[in-house]
Amino acid sequence: MSKVLLVVHPTRVDAQTYADTLNAALVDAGFEVSRESAEGAEIAVVLGGDGTILRAAQLCRDTHVPILGINLGSVGFMAEIKKPTIAEIVEAIKSKSYKSEARLVVRYVVTRAGVETSSGWALNEVVIEGLPGAMIGLFVQIDNRPLSRWGCDGVICSTPTGSTAYAFSAGGPVVWPEVPALVLLPIAAHALFSRPMVISPESTIAIDVESDDALLSADGFRRTDLKAGDRITITRDPSTVSLAHIEDSPFTDRLVAKFKLPVEGWRGE
Repeated sequence: MSKVLLVVHPTRVDAQTYADTLNAALVDAGFEVSRESAEGAEIAVVLGGDGTILRAAQLCRDTHVPILGINLGSVGFMAEIKKPTIAEIVEAIKSKSYKSEARLVVRYVVTRAGVETSSGWALNEVVIEGLPGAMIGLFVQIDNRPLSRWGCDGVICSTPTGSTAYAFSAGGPVVWPEVPALVLLPIAAHALFSRPMVISPESTIAIDVESDDALLSADGFRRTDLKAGDRITITRDPSTVSLAHIEDSPFTDRLVAKFKLPVEGWRGE
């Protein structure tokens, strides 16, 4: 019996209702359904927004289980553009007609006085920032060479997947998911040079914290307290997270749908 992991937004009533109906349909089709573990699952179906997909990635990353995000409201960049019917979801899983794509993941390591104190990963981004309303001092190096010292609200290191999330709001570029790259950008920096940068994923980014009471967050919810003197090293992680889609929609279509870009009158096929 094939297993399906069902990950549901914890507070949305419509997501819970949809999940109950999908759960029953999957069981009727001969699947075992779990809402806890990805171990042994063929696919994870996520009902909610991109935030719920990020939490599903936490469950699926080590198992290589693909994640199928179902749009239940606003269009997310990781979910299907259009909400498929329950019958379409079940049929896609039965026939294995969905397509999967591997997404780049970053790894971070925090060292204090030369000793590793914390480590982790992110599908979207790693953010280092000060307390609300407080500026933070950061010294940034790329591949063991100094880049700049910033007094800023924080700094974002984003994957291509995360380029349309926090990094986009902070003025970063949109990076197509298949482009191997990292995006580095300071947030509200008091500096002459504070532009977003696109960096090779084979590079090593080191950030020294020069202020007390700083915070690191990975994908917005894995958090680590930082102190002056801490060093954060960010590299490409050897693992990936697999995102699945029923419709093989180009990323361009996702941009158009998400931002409601004006394309009326386009005469292409």
